[in-house]
Amino acid sequence: MKEKELTSASGYLFIAGALALWVLGGIVAAAANAGLLAGLCFLIGTILMLGLTVINPNEAAVATFFGEYVGTMKQHGLRWVNPLFRRHKISLRARNLNGQKLKVNDKMGNPIEIAAVVVWFVNDTAQASFEVDNYQKFVEIQSEAAIRKLAGMYCYDTIEDENAQITLQDGSGKINEMLEHELTERLVRAGVGIHEARISHLAYSPEIAGAMLQRQQASAVVAARKQIVDGAVGMVEMALAKLSEKGIVHLDEERKAAMVSNLLVVLCGEKSVSPVINAGTLYN
Repeated sequence: MKEKELTSASGYLFIAGALALWVLGGIVAAAANAGLLAGLCFLIGTILMLGLTVINPNEAAVATFFGEYVGTMKQHGLRWVNPLFRRHKISLRARNLNGQKLKVNDKMGNPIEIAAVVVWFVNDTAQASFEVDNYQKFVEIQSEAAIRKLAGMYCYDTIEDENAQITLQDGSGKINEMLEHELTERLVRAGVGIHEARISHLAYSPEIAGAMLQRQQASAVVAARKQIVDGAVGMVEMALAKLSEKGIVHLDEERKAAMVSNLLVVLCGEKSVSPVINAGTLYN
């Protein structure tokens, strides 16, 4: 079922007509033997008033006639349609869904907590009214299902999978784009559109948060040490090359090994070193 527009008339003219009929009915009622005509005027005026509907900006009224969908009124203001039409108002404004924290497993099976904020709106009033039982509850349940599915497809971060192109902590916005796409596919049957969907909360579950924090710290320390060692080796190579190039001192293999050992200790040590002056030679 697709939305179709229902043409409505301005309600002010019908208010004037109903008031005129009521006044006419009162005048006729004052005359003798005219009760039937007066009652008819009052009845017609009342029926005209029943067809009035006030529609606010960004609001629509879905109309049905004895169970059949006849159209949707979107013109705001005081409008008039057939008094026999049953009208149901739907807001077209953007709405926020602040999802609750969900405990799910990521791609590697680690328990995590995840939540999302979804900005949605009613795009098709007919589908929202007749395709699902309660479109607001439908949005809540399908949003939760989409978040659970997305969380199970990707790892929390690259520590879990170094070859992962996309992770839940991805900062480029790809995860949010995928979430929007997934929600759009799920909610289109309910006539709901998505303005924006973003991950609002992401963390390891409390039972493994401490262990994962230690793992992250250890990985950071290893990465830092690797960079320090790579830099120290480069500096040692440069020092040996300069000494050999300028002929400042000639070192045999044993003296080179001692020099490399001392330089690596100085460059890779966490604390500043204390120099020791050797008054003799390397061999005594």
